[in-house]
Amino acid sequence: MSARKLKNFPYEIKDVDRETSEELMKNFTGEYTGFLQVGPKGYFFPKRYEEEAANIYNFQLRPDDTFVITYPRSGTTWTQELVWLVANDLDYAKAKENVLIERFPYLEFSTIVSHESIKRHVKEYKHDKQMVEESKEMCKPHYADFTKLPSPRFFKSHMPISLLPPSLLDTCKVVFVARDPRDVAVSFYHLCRLFKLIGYSGDLKTFWNYFIKGLVHFTPYFEVIKEAWANRNHPNMLFLFYEELSKDLPATIRRVCQFLGKQYSEDQIAKLCEHLHIDNFKINASVNEDVFKAVKFADEKEEPFIRRGKVGGWRDYFDEEMTAQAERWIADNLRDTDLRYPTM
Repeated sequence: MSARKLKNFPYEIKDVDRETSEELMKNFTGEYTGFLQVGPKGYFFPKRYEEEAANIYNFQLRPDDTFVITYPRSGTTWTQELVWLVANDLDYAKAKENVLIERFPYLEFSTIVSHESIKRHVKEYKHDKQMVEESKEMCKPHYADFTKLPSPRFFKSHMPISLLPPSLLDTCKVVFVARDPRDVAVSFYHLCRLFKLIGYSGDLKTFWNYFIKGLVHFTPYFEVIKEAWANRNHPNMLFLFYEELSKDLPATIRRVCQFLGKQYSEDQIAKLCEHLHIDNFKINASVNEDVFKAVKFADEKEEPFIRRGKVGGWRDYFDEEMTAQAERWIADNLRDTDLRYPTM
């Protein structure tokens, strides 16, 4: 297992052992080159991350940047739309006209897309030249383009805070959202099946075991959360739980307003709640990542990008063995911390 250091990046990177990597690629069919583990916590990524690690770590921030950071499927899209509208004077017309991925770009999207996956995608759809060019454009790094965006800028990231620019919290506003990892795992399982660039083909129980062993993108899950939790009292950090948004959205919106220095009437907050209601959110084309369907990155036979948004939905999927396993895993990871989830 080779280990190496990169220029302008402080952490060691090593390859996941060949046997494990080959097993994973049989299930994650969008990856063809293997996987990496990064730093002392062993953060797990596809191999392409190595090309972008230093660019992400040294990304040039601005004082008026706002980041929404989550582990995937923790209410990211919901929070992005909430944050953008609060910060932009509830401009629903502009939000409707411009898709969320343009208003709130995904900083490290290119890291999850292997060059081989794109090569095969281009070959499969070579008859549609416009679509091919659009798909290639989406999957290239856009750091240079991000530097040209007008302020204030908004970014989404699933990176652990330690792999983002070290001045992040002293420079930018960060909204971090955590969610019950059992719900996260179920939702991420469906997402990995939906997006061909990841292309998970196995069953949920297998995915769950990869997840708790730190063998799914961006894991170990609890290390990501603990890094943010340790910074929850920083004046530029707002730490939220998905379950709080679900239980009392108006109260959470008020917290976001206070954090971003905005003030709105109760009628305005009620309208924002209606806009963000799951029944409306699921049919909002601006946030539903239809752009991925347009370039054939999404498998339309799978569940949609915006699913149910249900708290405790994991109970519909876990058997007794998984439930007991989850309880032990959660207890082990929370034992030496004061981190507690609202539903646990």
